[in-house]
Amino acid sequence: MATYVEVHPDNPQPRTIGKVVERIRDGALVAFPTDSGYALGGHLEDQQIKDRIRDIRRLDDKHHYTLLCRDFAQLGQLVIVDNPVFRAVRAATPGPYTFILPATKEVPRRLLHAKKKTVGVRIPDNAVVQSLLAELGEPLLSSTLLLPGESATPETGWEVKEALDHVVDIVIDAGEVQMEPTTVIDFSSGTAEVARDGAGDTSPFED
Repeated sequence: MATYVEVHPDNPQPRTIGKVVERIRDGALVAFPTDSGYALGGHLEDQQIKDRIRDIRRLDDKHHYTLLCRDFAQLGQLVIVDNPVFRAVRAATPGPYTFILPATKEVPRRLLHAKKKTVGVRIPDNAVVQSLLAELGEPLLSSTLLLPGESATPETGWEVKEALDHVVDIVIDAGEVQMEPTTVIDFSSGTAEVARDGAGDTSPFED
């Protein structure tokens, strides 16, 4: 049964966040609110986290897992960003976007797209996630909590707990969240391609 944790949406309690991060370091899979709906996440070095997310969402080998980053400096250690891409990504972050980019050697190989050697990265504009990332001191491996057959993420922590009570370890509730997932911008070919139209405005990335 998942541990249910309530935090303030704008000023998450440091003690509570600290306890959640301790569990993440010990291998917990967490469902948490972001600026674009709920996400699943855990320690990026833990192989089981990827496997558990894959099983919950029934993902195939073509899925891009996302590394949630605290800031642009952290993001820049994980992906290769040339100048035009740098400007586009920097202008849209933090925000409800996931960017698919070539990974650096800092990213574990098992997290890369099998053929493209790319990974998803994003900087969320959400106080709860930013608190988790600050306490953890490194990126989180994550994926949008889109369950099979659904087009939107859950709106509340209780919905998540009811759906995933026996397959996640912690559910964080910070009130209602936007249900629309991130907009995904794929830069793997060198130019911007909208791979998923979501919460972020796509117009800056369209010709």
